[in-house]
Amino acid sequence: MTTTDRIRAMLVKDYKIDPDRLTSDARLEDLGVDSIGVAELMFNIEDEFRVTLPDEQVRLSTLGDVVNYIDTLVARQESAPEKPTAMGGTVLGTGVGTGVGTGMVNTRPAS
Repeated sequence: MTTTDRIRAMLVKDYKIDPDRLTSDARLEDLGVDSIGVAELMFNIEDEFRVTLPDEQVRLSTLGDVVNYIDTLVARQESAPEKPTAMGGTVLGTGVGTGVGTGMVNTRPAS
């Protein structure tokens, strides 16, 4: 299953979006996914793809933007060595926030 297929399945299941509307150029806002919805989607993507969102802001306006971002993260994190914790485990997710109505996703943890 491709990244696109997996994210499309998440959007159909979690947001009840008609699969025919889920094209790569479909704007998330037009699909009814607001800034809070994008934050929830990114949390779900972290779990589904076993990736950690970095501390950076990215513009994710369309489904294609999300797919490309996740593909890049997966490739980057697969090539990077794991970061062990003091207890020998692996550091996991950092948290997600969004800028309301900006199309920007802030992956920095809230203080």
